Amino acid sequence: MQGDLAGTSEWPEAGFPGIRINPLTLLPEIINEDVCRAAAEASADPADRIYVLIVEGHATEAAELLAEARFKDPESFRLRAFEAEVLRISHRSDRAVELFKQLLAEFQGTDREALIQQYLGKTHFAAGHAAAAVDAFSRALDLRVSQAADAAQIYSSAVALQRARDVLDLAS
Repeated sequence: MQGDLAGTSEWPEAGFPGIRINPLTLLPEIINEDVCRAAAEASADPADRIYVLIVEGHATEAAELLAEARFKDPESFRLRAFEAEVLRISHRSDRAVELFKQLLAEFQGTDREALIQQYLGKTHFAAGHAAAAVDAFSRALDLRVSQAADAAQIYSSAVALQRARDVLDLAS
């Protein structure tokens, strides 16, 4: 694949080159394999490779790299969040939600709270819990706006919140 997938230019950024958030599934997708692969190969941060494996749905391989990385850096916030993401892609959403709630309790009132709420919303949404997703995305958006976060993060939360509301409305 040479360029981005057609129609993905409006998709929210996912924080890694070549990856964007699908506004229907609210999950990250590789939209430019060449860019993504080059960025992963150029990175010295094992979390970047783990993230790409999560996006690709390779739970076992991601878990193996994650275990090694967590051994070297057990307090890494990003790696701790990825532990819950590996559970999500392993269809263990209940356990992923528990881990995100633990992180939320630990980081409530910090600049990381909005990101955890966004992850929590995504996990609820993927598990089919639209009402819980709406609550989490709403909190993430409110926090990001009040913290004057980057416009891309605010946009991502707004898109996710609207999608979760749409799904909730359809279910009503």
